[in-house]
Formats: sequence, structure tokens, C-alpha cells
Amino acid sequence: MSIAKLCTWFGIPRRRVYYKPVKAVPKVDPRFADPIKKMIEEEPSFGYRTVAWLLGFNKNTVQRIFQIKGWQVRKRAVGMRPRIQAVPSVAAAPNERWSTDLARIWTGKDGWASLALVVDCHTLRVFTRSISDTSGADIQRWMRPVPVSPSAPGTGSAIAMTSSQRPSSRSIR
Repeated sequence: MSIAKLCTWFGIPRRRVYYKPVKAVPKVDPRFADPIKKMIEEEPSFGYRTVAWLLGFNKNTVQRIFQIKGWQVRKRAVGMRPRIQAVPSVAAAPNERWSTDLARIWTGKDGWASLALVVDCHTLRVFTRSISDTSGADIQRWMRPVPVSPSAPGTGSAIAMTSSQRPSSRSIR
């Protein structure tokens, strides 16, 4: 039976039967591939956009080479990643563990001021405070008077903190 007759029975054109698609194997220019390969060997986490920008190549060309050579960097999974659990910083005795904090305070017409605190993690008292003002304004009027703590080393001041203000870092000593 002829192919022409079979094609008429099945309702397909003869051209579809005889046509053999010939797709050329993609060619990669070594003047692009060599510097790209060298860069991703040095920095394997770089994606095609970073590599293209650093080498000054077209990003579409670099992406195509990544796909042909199988160098594509996999996208990170979306979602929550494991994090370190924040554990309250609890010290067994005074002067065992300390926590620091730095804050910027808007003081109105005087501008910004920086406040640095050192807190004992056992007694939850602020022993040292330092406030600085770059504009030279009288910043002491913004500070409340702080009584001296008898348990503080040397001559420090102390303010009691509430449990919600307790420092939560384990590594501060």
C-alpha cells in the first residue's frame, strides 16, 4: 500500500510523513564559555546575572551557555529556614553576663542623640549609660535622674528593667 493512500485515509498531509526535523546541536563559543567556567569555579554560588554583569557579557547569552553546559544554579527553596531559637539570657549571679544596647533618640529641635546602655543579665539593672549628641545641645534635660546602685561595680547607675525587656542573647558575657 502506498504512503499517499495511507495519508488520505488518516487525513494527514504527506509532507508530515516525509519531513525529518534536523536540529543542529547548540554550539558554544569558547570565548564566552571559558571565562564563564573560570568564574563559576571560583564562585559557584553566582547565578547567570551576576556572572554576566561581572564579565560584561549579555545576560541572555550567559544564561543560554549555563543551560547548554548544565551549569544552572538551582533556585533556593521558598519558605521558612531554620533559625536559632532566642533563649532568655539568664545569669546565675550578678556580674556574670552583660548585655549592651545602642539606641538613637530624636530629641526634637536638638536633633538625634545616641544612647548606649550596659545591663546586668542577672539583676536586670542598667549599670552604665552614655549619651552623645553631635550637635552640642544640652541633652541632660532629656535624661531622667538615675539612682546609684549599691551592687554596681565602681560608680555606676542602675535602673530596674521589666521581664519583657530582658536581654535574649546567649552569647553576651
